[in-house]
Amino acid sequence: MESTKNHHGAKVLLLALCQGLMMTGNSLLMASSALIGFHLATNKILATLPLALQFLSTMLTSVPASLLMGRVGRRLGFMLGSALGICGAVVGTFAIMRGSFAVYCLATVLIGSFNGFATFYRFAAADDVAAAYRGRAISLVLAGGVIAAFIGPNLANWTRDLMAGAAFAGSFAVLVGVYVLSLLLQSLLPSGAAAPTTGIAASGRKLRCIAAQPVFLVAVVCGMFGYAVMTLIMTATPLAMQWHEHLFADTAFVVQWHVFAMFAPSFVTGYLINRMGVLNIMVCGVLLDALCVAVNLWGHAVWHFWAALMLLGLGWNFLFVGASTLLTMTHTREERAKTQGLNDFIVFTTVAAASLSAGALQYRLGWQWVNVAAIPALIVVALTLAWLKLLNLRPAPG
Repeated sequence: MESTKNHHGAKVLLLALCQGLMMTGNSLLMASSALIGFHLATNKILATLPLALQFLSTMLTSVPASLLMGRVGRRLGFMLGSALGICGAVVGTFAIMRGSFAVYCLATVLIGSFNGFATFYRFAAADDVAAAYRGRAISLVLAGGVIAAFIGPNLANWTRDLMAGAAFAGSFAVLVGVYVLSLLLQSLLPSGAAAPTTGIAASGRKLRCIAAQPVFLVAVVCGMFGYAVMTLIMTATPLAMQWHEHLFADTAFVVQWHVFAMFAPSFVTGYLINRMGVLNIMVCGVLLDALCVAVNLWGHAVWHFWAALMLLGLGWNFLFVGASTLLTMTHTREERAKTQGLNDFIVFTTVAAASLSAGALQYRLGWQWVNVAAIPALIVVALTLAWLKLLNLRPAPG
């Protein structure tokens, strides 16, 4: 028993470190990608297209990545993902040095494919864990993102002008090393991490039966709209801060604390879910996102951006950890690959649309309308949570 606990603890630690490295890359891109796109694109409305393509690639990769890992195991799947990330960082460095918007888009597609594998770190932590502890395992892995809060945006700021005449090319060169380190850590994962299953497509219930469960529907709706609201506002923030003539160092500072707020609560989110109930924690997430919108509509000083994105990060954490925990309670072990794949496919489809919309809304209508656009999504999340509460359903462990 003690050996099993130590084995699982070591796996969670490795996954948390991998999560931190993945989010280091993503937070670097949060701070810089829209600005790189704005510089490289002829049509400035397309400034957030590279980031949207990154999320779209994550969406397209999620289902095959989940099914592949169901056959070959988590470790090999994660290592393949890191190899794609390394290629993406190399291509991104080249694209910025050559001033090519199209090649830069290719780089973000490759990085998005890496994320399509890496997004399953949280579910890998919940493999073979009792239902009562899945939320805690998921939240502990996500807590690894705290590393990214202090490394990613600062890397973007410190390495922005590392290569003369090619802003942020140095940042992508450093990112190569980040993804190489990630691959090395993944090679240390136990070979039994998520043991392969057979007959994945046909195993367990049909996907439409799983998807028809009220708990599954709420998990997906809250996951996709909660993530989309965060992406919409976060993606537009660097452009809005540039529009209001704030320094890039201020933008990096705001993104740093946003990422911190996204992941630092994960040390206690699992405990809070067990203590207060997953739906109550998710309701808190909606309220925090609503406060974020209110602060952004209030003003556009640096402290407005900082406070709003802190609230946004915390709200995302409560919604995302909550939705991920709900999802693990809707499937059996045999059904997890296709169920998790479908969930992430839907979530990142919505996230890609939100990321692309952010640039167009900010450029055409301005910062206020970016925030107003988030309100309907928050209303939908609140209504679905209220519906599940009224049904008074208890998610049953799979």
